[in-house]
Amino acid sequence: MYSDMMLSFIILVVLIINMTDYSILTDTDLADLLRSGDKSAFAEIYNRYKFILHNHAWNKTRDTAEAQDALQEVFATIWSKRETINIGSNLSGYLYCAIRNHILNVIARKEVQSRYISSISDFASKSKSVTDHRVRENMLKERIENEIAALPPKMREVFILSRKQHLTHKEIAQIMGTSEQTVKKQMANTLKVLRSKLGLLTYLYLLIVNNIR
Repeated sequence: MYSDMMLSFIILVVLIINMTDYSILTDTDLADLLRSGDKSAFAEIYNRYKFILHNHAWNKTRDTAEAQDALQEVFATIWSKRETINIGSNLSGYLYCAIRNHILNVIARKEVQSRYISSISDFASKSKSVTDHRVRENMLKERIENEIAALPPKMREVFILSRKQHLTHKEIAQIMGTSEQTVKKQMANTLKVLRSKLGLLTYLYLLIVNNIR
């Protein structure tokens, strides 16, 4: 008889425990239960603070979706780290700080991403500018080479020896078996022909690139 009464009492105690009204527990009690893995305590903390924390997050972000994301991320982290987090004696203060820090981290990441995207855009823009410049430069070089190739043989030889070999008029004259004066005249005539064929700007580019005086 005594054993039956004791068994009934134990069952009653278990039922009472299982029917615990978490809403009457203090924040400190809920934090202790959370640390031990009590899902009902976690649910009570969430329900107790979700609206006020969502409003706090919205005031920081002015974005409903971002505020909801912040709330979910913070509570997901709390649950996953429930055994190691140090909530202390001020649960509400801990939650407010967690929401604030999460939002600050999100803002910081966005700023980093924005700077990264901006730097990539600047790099792409500069690369395009450099590429365009090189394309135009290569076109000029090709045009110049074509006009040089079209010169009469003697004029072309004088120009190439002067431009590529950087020889003096005297040295060119010795190679070609002619006088220095003849080389000077041929070089002058060559430049006149190239200027008329290339136009002033391209001709000036030719002089600058090849350091021709």
